Amino acid sequence: MKTSSALEPRQHDTELELARQVAAGDSDAFRTLMRRHNQTLYRTARAVLRNDADAEEIVQEAWLLAYRSLHGFRGEAKLSTWLIRIVVNLALRRRQGQMRDATIRVDSAENEVEDMHPSPTETPESNAANGELRRLLESHIDRLPDMYREVFILRGVEELDVEETASALGLPEATVRTRFFRARHQLREALAQDIDIAVGGAFSFAGHRCDRIVAGVFRRLEEEIS
Repeated sequence: MKTSSALEPRQHDTELELARQVAAGDSDAFRTLMRRHNQTLYRTARAVLRNDADAEEIVQEAWLLAYRSLHGFRGEAKLSTWLIRIVVNLALRRRQGQMRDATIRVDSAENEVEDMHPSPTETPESNAANGELRRLLESHIDRLPDMYREVFILRGVEELDVEETASALGLPEATVRTRFFRARHQLREALAQDIDIAVGGAFSFAGHRCDRIVAGVFRRLEEEIS
């Protein structure tokens, strides 16, 4: 892989342009693409698997598959939707026990310090309260039935629209609407009015996790080249 001279994230690049740069071997474009989509893909994988380490492994595996296939991406669908489909398919296979011999191993993330910086208006008390509320929300999301949890993560947390969610999960749009409504209803019953406050911070994706996924993918690519 070659390295471009621009090391800063290129937010002005379109997704299709980035895909073409990655397919041409631009490693910086690939890093930009991964950092742009890692959180969504991680949350998607975790929605299916309910396990942090498994979700990270699936995201790395998905990026490796995507990297090998980007030369054929023509932009008929949104790149984010295409990536989510890859993650969903891999995660479902893992959940069904068809990927028990996964080769990627991610270092344990237990007890790591989250790379989060509170805003000046936040206080230790409010941070503690928000953190506890977020953990409570996450625990209730994990208890949702699989079919509701997967839709809720994409619609409620990642804020994909109905069409994108339906395309990513291979569901009719009417089914997405119904499952999202029922998921919200179940969570509201459990959390009352707290859901709307905490949903934006569910399954926090701090910088260290994004860095680990990027590093893991490049490590695998280097092993394949050598």
